Amino acid sequence: MEVKVLNLSGKETGAKVQLPESVFGLEPNDHAIYLDVKQYLANQRQGTHKSKQRNEIAGSTRKLHKQKGTGGARAGSIKSPLFNGGGRVFGPQPRDYSFKLNKKLKQLARKSALSYKAVDNNILVLDEVKFDSIKTKNYVAFVNALNVAGEKTLLVLPAQDNNVYLSSRNLKKTKVVTADQLNTFDVLNATKLLLTTGSLKSLEEALAK
Repeated sequence: MEVKVLNLSGKETGAKVQLPESVFGLEPNDHAIYLDVKQYLANQRQGTHKSKQRNEIAGSTRKLHKQKGTGGARAGSIKSPLFNGGGRVFGPQPRDYSFKLNKKLKQLARKSALSYKAVDNNILVLDEVKFDSIKTKNYVAFVNALNVAGEKTLLVLPAQDNNVYLSSRNLKKTKVVTADQLNTFDVLNATKLLLTTGSLKSLEEALAK
């Protein structure tokens, strides 16, 4: 698939690049995408949820009334889960939600997500993205020039660039990552994928295997 290369002003440079079929031309594997996104979201969970069980509640363990003859329940202590303020039965406990996926499967998921973006014509390729200073208005002007201001955008850079990253950080619908940080969730979550010629080459080298 051939794509025209744009500059920072959104104008065509006259150059064209070929999106590699090995990365952007696959038959997408939905199950691989599902597993990779599931792992990404699971890894975001802190797992610090906790409720107190019966043995952790501060309170008296005295038996509330005699066992027989009251006509009511045979209650033990005030810490019973049956009472307000008592311990919780089978409550959440701290745990690690992360799980392992094979490297090949994660690569397949990323290539599948990129292939979806290519099929839907939601990929823009730029020659280079560089700002002289850290200013949000620079990034606003950039997305306006590309006519993607109202859409979720993911800009993929070949290497870390603080001027670009910090200029975009205050904008809700934008995200800037480097090619080695690209994940399936971010690709699918964005409406438009913005690549530079440098990041395109990095992705091809990393995923075309």
